[in-house]
Amino acid sequence: MDKLTKEQRHKNMQAIRSRDTKIEILLRKALWHEGIRYCKNYKVCSCHPDIVITKYKIAVFCDGEFWHGKSLERYDVTTNVKYWHEKIRRNVERDLENTIELRDNGWIVLRFWETEIKKHLADCVAEVQRCIDARRSAVKRK
Repeated sequence: MDKLTKEQRHKNMQAIRSRDTKIEILLRKALWHEGIRYCKNYKVCSCHPDIVITKYKIAVFCDGEFWHGKSLERYDVTTNVKYWHEKIRRNVERDLENTIELRDNGWIVLRFWETEIKKHLADCVAEVQRCIDARRSAVKRK
């Protein structure tokens, strides 16, 4: 049983952002501080990665654990369970489809979980930098 009224739940759900989330902003600020320039929510193929480094064809997604299905059993979904499980399953499926499409079109795809960004921000930035360096060296070899 939901502890909130229908109106309270509606207000809570409206407040959930799909762009410019706290974790996206945290990672973007760290990348910018390191001199890594990017576009945000830039359309690539049929999706909008959270961060796009067009020069090196790198797409970065910042995935929240609940919305993208990591350890779904940890989250106490008590109302409309079937709906939420189907919604999350579809999100995971779409994530995979987007990753495959981007890779098939020559993009490097990086996906970071919310907890990775919060706890290991420097490692996330270093991974992006490694991908940039790999693309730079590949261009130099040609």
